[in-house]
Amino acid sequence: MPHLPDVVLWSVPAFVLLTVVEMVSYRLHPDEDAEGYEAKDAATSVGMGLGSLVFDALWKIPIVAIYATIYELTPLRVPVLWWTLLLMLLAQDFFYYWSHRGHHVIRVLWACHVVHHSSKKFNLTTALRQPWTTWTVWPFYVPMVALGVHPAVIAFTSGVNLVYQFWVHTERIDKLPRPFEFVLNTPSHHRVHHASQGGYLDRNFGGILIIWDRMFGSFVAETERPVYGLTKNIETFNPLRVATHEYAAIARDIRAADSWRERAGRVFRGPGWQPAARAVAAETPKDGPSGNRAPASVEEPAA
Repeated sequence: MPHLPDVVLWSVPAFVLLTVVEMVSYRLHPDEDAEGYEAKDAATSVGMGLGSLVFDALWKIPIVAIYATIYELTPLRVPVLWWTLLLMLLAQDFFYYWSHRGHHVIRVLWACHVVHHSSKKFNLTTALRQPWTTWTVWPFYVPMVALGVHPAVIAFTSGVNLVYQFWVHTERIDKLPRPFEFVLNTPSHHRVHHASQGGYLDRNFGGILIIWDRMFGSFVAETERPVYGLTKNIETFNPLRVATHEYAAIARDIRAADSWRERAGRVFRGPGWQPAARAVAAETPKDGPSGNRAPASVEEPAA
């Protein structure tokens, strides 16, 4: 088993220091065009982050068991060397892109990820607003394990990706020089990702690299000032409600559904999906029924 550091744990002091620096910067140099900080919002984000550590430890038990089984069954092995580690970090970032994109376009996955988008602020504490139901993430990295990447390496590269993304949750950094903006995920790109305007919805899914978005048609540059949050905000600072509100909304929609086809659509279609009859009746089809950010898709009536 490769001995790799817990980069998230080692980065906690830096998280705290940078957050304090950002808070102080808003005190010393206020910016009327930035969202800044709100005590209740920041406290909720920190609480969600601490809760995610507890729940991630629970979900890790069955996930590690599944990964370990796959790793034992595959005859392939990727050695842990400095150059293979770089390649595995690149591979993890690629699969992270598809995991992130999937968690925006499939509603049951969005129910997990919506937590991270539920703040109307955008600052370094927003990076800590993590979901408590990350059991939906592990399938996206199965190909890496099947190709012989040790599960501990998956954990390490995922941690590196998570740590990198901390600093992109800020309005205090403007656009960087063009070479960086072209290759890397930056605060400018990630502000677009967290915005709720129609032209910005479901864009810029990259973790470390933005090249995946450029390659697969999901990139949008920052032009107008972003408005953060959901298309229909949940207006609560209760961590339990923040963590579960979309699952509750899915359950309500399933109970109100008229058919099994509609029930399946409520779970596996896009977050804003509605059956054709209800979509026609809706005044604002852009907004989903429960704080969704994705545009509604309409089911065509059966022939």
